[in-house]
Amino acid sequence: MRNALGLMLASVVSAALIAAVWYWTSSPHAQLASAPATVTAAQAERLPAAAAAEDTVDVTAAIPGKPAAPSPAAAQSVVTAQPAAPCANPDALGVSRVVEVDTTGGPGFGFEHFKQLDFLTDKEVVLTFDDGPWPGNTPAVLKALADQCTKAVFFSIGKHATYHPEILKQVAAAGHTVGTHTWSHANLNSKKLTEQQVKDEIEKGFSAVKLALGAAPAPFFRFPELQHNPAAMAYLGQRNVAIFSCDLDSFDFRKASTPDKVVETVMTKLDKQGKGIILMHDFQKHTAEALPELLRRLKAGGYKVVQMKAKAPLETLAEYDELMLKDAKVPVSSTRPVNSVVQTVSK
Repeated sequence: MRNALGLMLASVVSAALIAAVWYWTSSPHAQLASAPATVTAAQAERLPAAAAAEDTVDVTAAIPGKPAAPSPAAAQSVVTAQPAAPCANPDALGVSRVVEVDTTGGPGFGFEHFKQLDFLTDKEVVLTFDDGPWPGNTPAVLKALADQCTKAVFFSIGKHATYHPEILKQVAAAGHTVGTHTWSHANLNSKKLTEQQVKDEIEKGFSAVKLALGAAPAPFFRFPELQHNPAAMAYLGQRNVAIFSCDLDSFDFRKASTPDKVVETVMTKLDKQGKGIILMHDFQKHTAEALPELLRRLKAGGYKVVQMKAKAPLETLAEYDELMLKDAKVPVSSTRPVNSVVQTVSK
């Protein structure tokens, strides 16, 4: 009798366990528990680009003619959420927030020339560098920025990009924004240039940077010497390219400049103005030497870095892409490693 009762109880327990397992594995709870962590594209735009980033803001939302929001179907495209890379420096300057720029119509930034879009709050700065990429100096700038886990916008000269594509790729790989700065650093406001030559300088610069990167840069442009050609500005507006001036100039290009002078010039102006887009040059050796101290001073002064990104990449023109490929003197890239091409046979 006891044996029979025991067998009956065991059967009841086994049946209950089987039913519980079936319910859990077939229920929505089980599907949620086993599903990969995903977010919509709209949510992903708000994820920080670095551990210190806090939010993402469209800084040109008030621009007339801004295109309508994407369709619900496009907004529901799914991407896998990736964890932000931690910063090795616990006291780093970092990035306080990331802003996304809708470049429709060619908005202008930098109170030196443009007053409409005042998106920075007190103690916020945007770091920008012109004239690269350049051996030695640009890598040193990249190291200083990486040591402080912060980001910048680099305005590359087209010719320099074709000379040193591997350095420009390092800029992009580090998460910085890459814009353009003409093909040859010509003064586009010079009366010596025809309208066609001005267009060529702009478009060749776009395509050269794209060729060097292997991907389209951001539609961010800065005029050499901040010489704004009105006709060229209208053209950039038609091309939906944002135009950058600055709020304060480091004057690091001057012959008498030194690392100490660069730091003092920037900090003196910044402490007076309270915020701003800072113009520097990764082409300059003393700028690269000044940057570690400048970033430390920014941190000590309570300043925060804002990273600027574009809502969409630049659309280059096919004829200029073809021109850059045709004029390239060496292959864009090699699939063979260096040691398979050149080897030491004796010392």
